[in-house]
Amino acid sequence: MKRNLFFILLATCLFVSCKKEASLQFIETPTPARSAGQTDVLQLTADPIPTVRVAFIGLGMRGPGAVDRMTHIDGVEIVALCDMVEENVKKVNRKLEEKGLPKALEFYGDENAWRKVTALPNVDLVYIATDWKHHAPIAIQAMKDGKHTAIEVPSALTMEDIWALINTSEQTRKHCIGLENCCYDFFELTTLNMVQHGLLGEIIHGEGAYIHGLQPYWDKYWENWRMDYNETHRGDLYPTHGLGPVCQAMNIHRGDKLNYLVSMDTKPIGNPAYIKEKTGRDVPNFRNGDHTCTLIYTENGKSILVEHNVTSPRPYNRMYQLTGTKGFANKYPVEGYALDQGEIDPEIASNHENLTAHRFVPQEVRAALMEKYKHPIVAEIEEKAKTVGGHGGMDFVMDYRLIYCLQNGLPLDMDVYDLAEWCCVIPLSEISLDNNSMPVQIPDFTRGAWNRLDKLTFAK
Repeated sequence: MKRNLFFILLATCLFVSCKKEASLQFIETPTPARSAGQTDVLQLTADPIPTVRVAFIGLGMRGPGAVDRMTHIDGVEIVALCDMVEENVKKVNRKLEEKGLPKALEFYGDENAWRKVTALPNVDLVYIATDWKHHAPIAIQAMKDGKHTAIEVPSALTMEDIWALINTSEQTRKHCIGLENCCYDFFELTTLNMVQHGLLGEIIHGEGAYIHGLQPYWDKYWENWRMDYNETHRGDLYPTHGLGPVCQAMNIHRGDKLNYLVSMDTKPIGNPAYIKEKTGRDVPNFRNGDHTCTLIYTENGKSILVEHNVTSPRPYNRMYQLTGTKGFANKYPVEGYALDQGEIDPEIASNHENLTAHRFVPQEVRAALMEKYKHPIVAEIEEKAKTVGGHGGMDFVMDYRLIYCLQNGLPLDMDVYDLAEWCCVIPLSEISLDNNSMPVQIPDFTRGAWNRLDKLTFAK
């Protein structure tokens, strides 16, 4: 009896020891404490702004399109334009004048010219479309100067910048949104509506990607900033397009949270070869692999796969894929839904036999599903969005919703915690890769409020 008891105790000790050891087999990521009196900004609202006065900082590749889209939204005044390059500013201002709109204030020529813009008293929203490294510093100062901020993606590159954006938003009570346009594409919004109506059951796995050979575009980035960042950093450097819509469908920090990630990459070949071909320079220490895969595990036992590749000869792929307990949704290379016949409205499925989740529904069934579950936001603005454009209209939907919520004093569709969750993959995937693909903890950026809300909602 004593012998058996000894072995039971030994086995228990070994189990506890192994379990404790296993629990320590990830790299912890610190969470800074909130300052006294500071509270979260879940469902943050601010006073309505009937006419939103916007300043644009960064008028290279993305900024001019954003300015143009804003001219199609009622109740918007474009009051300031800022860029390092003088001609970029003047070109956009000429476009405003051609539309019969007032000329905006101009700021250019100095890397710190943006500080004059964030300090302007007649600005409500600072719209930031600079190179990546300036995103967070400008937004932080803009909020301190009393402005709401909208930041192109990725909105932050380091954990320090991510926490600084969160803390500044919480302290100033100013909105800070990452401009993730893919959350507003028509397929993603419609699929999200299907998910929220239970058509796909519980979503247990999602996949997202940014696979886009950038060889035709590398020389268009001001002073080579994007290639330079790939040369000096490793990991998924552009995760938000793929990750954002999946996190929305999974209600991340609205009932679930990201717990940890693991990343793997290939060796770098394509981009070093591109640099060698264009400049003759050898890059033996190029950091970023050609293809990076990051797997994320959530508190509720779900998984997300995110991929990044900006050099291989592959078709464009901005994957959006959801696996549910009752159905499946996929975008790129083929849009489609897979559902059993019993999960589809009889009116839609009546002319089709043997519908099965083992293959995509026929095209006419997919079209009928997308019409039935068309997201209210899409139904409201689809025609105008397609006319104005911006990646087929999703950019306009994003800007329209941002202005609508500010004008009506409503919570924004995406908050600073979304920004943090989607951007943290950049620094944390690098940590995982540099430590032989060890799991890396993802902080709860809400600091304890991740399950206060029960799902994603869009304010009306």
